[in-house]
Amino acid sequence: MFDNAFVKGDSIIHRIDPRFKILVVTVFSCVTAVSSRWAALIPALFISIMLVLLSGLSYGKVCTRLAVVNGLILFLWFFLPFSLEGTPLFALGPLTATREGILYAALLTLRSNIILLALISLVSTTPIFTIGRAIGQFRVPNKMVHLFCFTYRYLHVIHLEYQRLVRALKIRGFRPKTGVRTYKTYAYVVGMLLVRSFDRSERIRNAMLCRGFRGRFYDLTEFCLKPLDFVFMSLMLLAVILIALLEWTKIIY
Repeated sequence: MFDNAFVKGDSIIHRIDPRFKILVVTVFSCVTAVSSRWAALIPALFISIMLVLLSGLSYGKVCTRLAVVNGLILFLWFFLPFSLEGTPLFALGPLTATREGILYAALLTLRSNIILLALISLVSTTPIFTIGRAIGQFRVPNKMVHLFCFTYRYLHVIHLEYQRLVRALKIRGFRPKTGVRTYKTYAYVVGMLLVRSFDRSERIRNAMLCRGFRGRFYDLTEFCLKPLDFVFMSLMLLAVILIALLEWTKIIY
């Protein structure tokens, strides 16, 4: 269910300090998310594509992840062009698509893909538990870091529990249909899944306490800053400043 397809590698992006990656992708994503001018979003898209190229990722796997997200964004194109008032372009029965609605849907699509490409190239190239340690370096409470790591660690376990329950239903001849009985059955499955997840969490907690856990994970490895990190950070900050200038000034009309 979960993989680390992009973690292994020796590209420039893979060698960047995880703390700098998190800081850069956060600032870059925030600036991109509030940008609404094509003059700012086109350079942001170019920067995201360059990050993917520098990370040396498999283009097929990157496109697969983009396809999943864009499959959800596609639903916006069925509603937004017909939801905003503006200059009519064409009509489908009683619905009229406007130029403003289509442009707004295109902006949302472009922003989503820019942010996703940046996340794939910067975050997906870092092991999940290293990301947790890096987040802790920004003074995030230990409980939040632990919750982040444990959520990733045990999501697949909960998924296996769900599959086990579904297989048990099928063995007993259950066939999902549109009806009250099916809805009640799935409600029981969700309830049982919550109960089993709670029981497992209690067992894990007791096991950790038996091993001397006192609310903190100790790690012998340390982050090491390199000249490459500062060069990358400087270039990305300049890129973010450029995007902000293109968005909030009239350098390009």
